[in-house]
Amino acid sequence: MTSPQQSPSQDDLKQQQREALRKAALEYHEFPTPGKISVTPTKPLSNQRDLALAYSPGVAAACEEIVANPANSFRYTARGNLVAVITNGTAVLGLGDIGAAASKPVMEGKAGLFKKFAGIDVFDIEVDEKDPEKLVDIIASLEPTFGGINLEDIKAPECFYVERKLRERM
Repeated sequence: MTSPQQSPSQDDLKQQQREALRKAALEYHEFPTPGKISVTPTKPLSNQRDLALAYSPGVAAACEEIVANPANSFRYTARGNLVAVITNGTAVLGLGDIGAAASKPVMEGKAGLFKKFAGIDVFDIEVDEKDPEKLVDIIASLEPTFGGINLEDIKAPECFYVERKLRERM
């Protein structure tokens, strides 16, 4: 006589679902190319003329216009549609202080949301710095590159200090 097969418990089923989701998430992040974002040129780069306009010597004209009027950086570069999503990884999505490197998948996800739903280009920037004063200095130094800064997953109360100081400086 054979014994009847036991069906899995609710806890077993939930564990199997979690494991399946974890495996799918890791595959999603790794294949076909690791990560969730990339940089794509907005101008053609298909011949010598394109290259001369995009870089040397043609790029000098845009640089000179920005020297003459720094606001021209919004006219001649991607700055006006470019946001930095910045974290130090100290308060990440219920995971806590996981550090800058481990927070990168979350920041890439945020970048993807900006692009998909608002058409805004984003660079994710994970900063390995916990000192709020140094973090402010690092972020403020990036101002010429970005039209906006999105502070993300920086633990309280430091996040409030960082935001206040950046508003004063930028």
